Amino acid sequence: MQTIKVNGQVIPQEAVQFELERLVRFHAEHGMSEDQIRAQLPELMKKASEQAVGAKLLLEEADRLDLRVNDEALDARVREIVEQVGGREAFEKALAAQKSDEAVFREQLRRGLKVEMLVDRVTAGVEYPTEEEIRQHFDAHKEEYAQGERVLAQHILITPDGETQTSKDEARAKIEAIRERVQAGKSFSDEAAAHSMCPSGKDGGSLGWFGRGMMVPEFDEAVFAMGVGEVSDIIETHFGYHIIYKTDYEAAGEADFDLVREKIRDFLRHARRGEAMAAHVEELKSKATIEVE
Repeated sequence: MQTIKVNGQVIPQEAVQFELERLVRFHAEHGMSEDQIRAQLPELMKKASEQAVGAKLLLEEADRLDLRVNDEALDARVREIVEQVGGREAFEKALAAQKSDEAVFREQLRRGLKVEMLVDRVTAGVEYPTEEEIRQHFDAHKEEYAQGERVLAQHILITPDGETQTSKDEARAKIEAIRERVQAGKSFSDEAAAHSMCPSGKDGGSLGWFGRGMMVPEFDEAVFAMGVGEVSDIIETHFGYHIIYKTDYEAAGEADFDLVREKIRDFLRHARRGEAMAAHVEELKSKATIEVE
């Protein structure tokens, strides 16, 4: 495995892995299937290494400029993340799984926020695209913005405590009991809120609208084969055991400019911000000593 040094300091492999996970998450959220991501993994790994180097240089630049994150801003972001993962207990469990603690997490988060402050400073002058530019982009990429078929669904997830058969049997028995209660008339949302081990449980298990290929294959196949209003059989994935409640469905349709205008506007400005940051990072690289062994 490559060792990368920036100004004499080794880039930890964890930093590269962090950037890789961000890239994978970004592509998954923007419709790339698991197979497509896997096929592009070597290229994504290369990009992750480059981004880790860039992040290191940006952090050094933020320190040089003496950019500081106040405790109030840090506390607010921690609270936001705790809520996103499903509460304090889930947050602490996630830290334990990563063999970390809150003090380490807060310091990593503080560094990330310092870099965000630098990014905002560097990209402050980047303008939003004009209406003409948004329309031109839409006309050139209509097929990409055409809506594929999609579903609206809720789910309940029960994850085994370990890899033993006993743990798996206990988890399956628990979700079987939940499914029986739902089939008998209990509220799916209430059962999800009370028992689901997915962060979506706090929202009644809601996954929102999603298209084909956005979920793991077993889940994807099941939810698109179901009818609206149905509750699935028990589905096993690498996350654990699920039951799904399909609440709505939309067939594929042509692209609608009004529906995607804001998305295109944000995308084009994001691209411009990315170009500005790439240029800034290249400038920092030209002044740095970067070694790959």
